Amino acid sequence: MPILHGLEQWSGREQVDQREELNRAKWASRRGLLELDLLLSPFVSEAFVGLSDALRSDYRELLSEGDQDLLEWIMGRSAIGDERFVQIVLEIRRFHHIPG
Repeated sequence: MPILHGLEQWSGREQVDQREELNRAKWASRRGLLELDLLLSPFVSEAFVGLSDALRSDYRELLSEGDQDLLEWIMGRSAIGDERFVQIVLEIRRFHHIPG
């Protein structure tokens, strides 16, 4: 199952925590803009568990930003408003093969 990709590297309690973290990230990635849903949902389902702890934390914080800002940053149409989000936005772009 693609949603659980990467979870096999965890065992016991870590696997439960990892699955819970993934489920929370998936839920939080559901946004008000369809275009944003189409960018974030596949990224979380297929790439989230493979990210470092720091990037997963940055992703969770990124989701507190407004939908329009997120879409503009991911599509490369405006400068990323906060330096701490640069790496995670680049990861999302790389996942979707978005230049920039």
